[in-house]
Amino acid sequence: MSKNIKKIGVLTSGGDSPGMNAAIRSVVRTCAYHGVECIGIYRGYQGMIEGDFKEMGPRSVNNIVNKGGTILKSARSKEFMTAEGRKKAYDHLVAAGVDALVVIGGDGSFTGAEVFNNEYGFPVMGIPGTIDNDIFGTSHTLGFDTALNTVVEVIDKIRDTASSHNRLFFVEVMGRDAGHIALNAGIGAGAEEILIPEEDLGLDRLLDSLKKSKASGKSSSIVVIAEGDKIGKNVFELKDYVDENMPEYDVRVSVLGHMQRGGAPSCFDRVLASRLGVKAVESLLDGKSNYMVGLMNDKVNLTPLEQAIKGHTEIDRELLRVSDIMST
Repeated sequence: MSKNIKKIGVLTSGGDSPGMNAAIRSVVRTCAYHGVECIGIYRGYQGMIEGDFKEMGPRSVNNIVNKGGTILKSARSKEFMTAEGRKKAYDHLVAAGVDALVVIGGDGSFTGAEVFNNEYGFPVMGIPGTIDNDIFGTSHTLGFDTALNTVVEVIDKIRDTASSHNRLFFVEVMGRDAGHIALNAGIGAGAEEILIPEEDLGLDRLLDSLKKSKASGKSSSIVVIAEGDKIGKNVFELKDYVDENMPEYDVRVSVLGHMQRGGAPSCFDRVLASRLGVKAVESLLDGKSNYMVGLMNDKVNLTPLEQAIKGHTEIDRELLRVSDIMST
């Protein structure tokens, strides 16, 4: 273990996700286990610029493993994108005696960490926290599993009312430019059709699919749409198109929004956060820097931050095939 690192800072940045608190807890307690001090940095990089720090010990992270959100708060910082802002952040870290940094967030947070490392040679380690699951180098990001369970639970409820009224529901889920939530939750909830940015289904094929569902005896349908899907400008435009072309359906729209980011993390996300936090701290103590810890084939591994940022996550083609078969 490195004797140079005596104090590690931890922050959460970007959009919050369930499991971030469990990761903070893991970082703090792993530091304590190895006799290293830990500093919590509030409000991400903005808090680093302002020196908004608090010492954290094992008891300061009691009863947070089950809580969504992040006790350290999160904020986007335009100031950290400037050399002056990063210099202020560096000066505060040095003044507080912080020797290394664990950043819990997504690709934007990792980009900031990599730039900071390149400028100051400051040891950094990333933990992927985003419900979108769009970070290269890990099969699961923190919060993805919880978001899936939330979406499936809500769609189950929507199906009850859809089947009672012969309705067609368009359910929009988060995912920015990635369809991982839509594809997995759509299969799990038995959606008739799933629209994702990676596959341009097209309006005509969507109508064909809905007409086939109707002809096969289905009295109601659920279509799950990733927010980044390219078919229409938005989910309401899709509704208008189907209204015009399939008046036999009573079409409704449900945008799930930020409820997908909230709630108690699933057991999977709590365990994943605990494993990644341990690996992040111990990797820093082993002298490693500028990596992201992630999960591949159920093993915790390291991916260079640059690769994690620039690498492209692929949609699971086998799941797409499963989805087509299940919608028969």
